[in-house]
Amino acid sequence: QVQLVESGGGLVQAGGSLRLSCGPSGRTFSSYAMGWFRQAPGKERDFVAAIRWSAGSTYYADSVKGRFTISRDNAKNTVNLQMNTLKPEDTAVYYCASSTQRCIGSRCYQTEETFDSWGQGTQVTVSS
Repeated sequence: QVQLVESGGGLVQAGGSLRLSCGPSGRTFSSYAMGWFRQAPGKERDFVAAIRWSAGSTYYADSVKGRFTISRDNAKNTVNLQMNTLKPEDTAVYYCASSTQRCIGSRCYQTEETFDSWGQGTQVTVSS
């Protein structure tokens, strides 16, 4: 496992934007995919978006399609989550995760059990 570090969270008004970034703390690492999950107060942690390192294929939860964009920087070994048109219901702690599992199909990288390294999380608060 590798320690991941998220950055970029904060407080924003509804309709605003934030950009989250995630990378390894210390040594470089290899994985098949990176993902973002979020957990709102009193709720379970949910899938947000994922990206395969090699092909760049992306996957999104229905609730964020068209508003969020996940991207990768292979040279820096980092993944970003651009969040636009934010809504109060996007308020949550956002977690970055990496997976060393090679999956076939889209569903695999949308479940947290596939991911084996996690960051500590970064708070995103959207005010109405």
